Amino acid sequence: MKQKNKIIEVYGLWFADLVSILAAFIIATYIRFGNFRDMGDKSVHFLVCLCLMLFCTMYSFFFDWNRNFLRRSMWKEGMAVLQYNAIMLLVVNLLMTMMKWADVFSRLVLMYFLILNILLSFLIHMIIKKAMHTYYSSGQNVVKVLVVTQSNLIDETLDRLEKDLDIFYQIVALACVDYNMEGKKIRNIPVVAGKEDLIEVATQMALDEAFLNLPGISQSSMENIIRGFEEMGVDCHYSLELPGGDSNRSKVESFGNYTVITYTRFQSSYKRMMIKRVMDIAGGLVGMFITLLFLPFVAIAVKLDSKGPVFFSQIRIGRNGRRFKIYKFRSMYIDAEERKKELEAKNEMQGLMFKIENDPRITKVGAFLRKTSIDELPQFYNVFKGDMSLVGTRPPTADEFEKYNQYYRRRISMTPGLTGMWQVSGRSNIEDFDDVVKYDLEYIDNWSLRLDIKILFQTVGVVLFGRGAK
Repeated sequence: MKQKNKIIEVYGLWFADLVSILAAFIIATYIRFGNFRDMGDKSVHFLVCLCLMLFCTMYSFFFDWNRNFLRRSMWKEGMAVLQYNAIMLLVVNLLMTMMKWADVFSRLVLMYFLILNILLSFLIHMIIKKAMHTYYSSGQNVVKVLVVTQSNLIDETLDRLEKDLDIFYQIVALACVDYNMEGKKIRNIPVVAGKEDLIEVATQMALDEAFLNLPGISQSSMENIIRGFEEMGVDCHYSLELPGGDSNRSKVESFGNYTVITYTRFQSSYKRMMIKRVMDIAGGLVGMFITLLFLPFVAIAVKLDSKGPVFFSQIRIGRNGRRFKIYKFRSMYIDAEERKKELEAKNEMQGLMFKIENDPRITKVGAFLRKTSIDELPQFYNVFKGDMSLVGTRPPTADEFEKYNQYYRRRISMTPGLTGMWQVSGRSNIEDFDDVVKYDLEYIDNWSLRLDIKILFQTVGVVLFGRGAK
């Protein structure tokens, strides 16, 4: 999407959502009281309305919920609006309870507001969407594109462009550089030029931009074509993707003073990663406070049960191979590492992990700590430091990491977590390390803040009911 159009879409929708909130709140207040004199504490009403608008701003820019606005169907638009309003009401309700505003604010106003804002914001979104489609479908406003490619890539190129190009782009012509196809039409798009007459023909066309997908031609031989478009003032997009590459795994950026195309399996905006880190810091602080509350009782129990320190530490592998020291309440006898070699034949896990049921190295108190996951409370310190995250992949031990291949190594391309997808998927029932890797990679490939929050809630259920822990 062009930056200008992106700004119009993002800020326009944000402003429209603010207007919707203000209108729905005023109408809801009037329906409830019949006037604006009997609403009670006017300052509280003002603050609640302000909180609703602040939530809208944060949700729009940090969670970017309107990023697929023009491509959403009516049904998907309705579900997106419903989810946005439900989360907004939940957050503001929680804030009202914490600030004790709920004692002087009418719940009926919020109920009326929710209904009105869902209807109003959905209606406004559909009107804006219709207006944008109408505006960009006109010949004056549409961006006219010439696609330049090779004969064997025409269908693939058109498939990808027609699927993912925004509505204000129109492919008006094709040029084939390795085969004479001039005069033909493909999907009702005329082939107007070959390599030799490309610039000459393009000079006489109504044309805004050109897209070049030519992996079979060297960059040096492309110089005249790119310079030609540059001289005539036509924006030229030159695809640097590998044949068969996935655009979701590549991005163009600067490296030193070079313009490079970067291939990566994990892409997310800086602001979402920043929110994740803020969540980790907040969660780490709360977790460390809870750890301090448990510490005296756990320390006494561990000391009475067996000789050795209260805490256990071990070198683990973090994001992209960084070493860090993980902390736990000790749940095993102090000679556990030495005895591990004797028990390796009884390993119930296929692959690189070690696990046996009724492990003789675990103390009586340790069995309880593991069952309740209390042994992992000190890891909140690792989360606060940044070695770990609240949600992530399982951090491998150093000896496991030494046996990793390329496929396994990708699971440490994200910061490891206190909990993760495989932990809430019945970890005691998993008997193959490859299944652990599968869950970890599924988490990495589908990561979102929403997924983190979902896993955190599921983890609470796992811990409270002891599901999946042995």
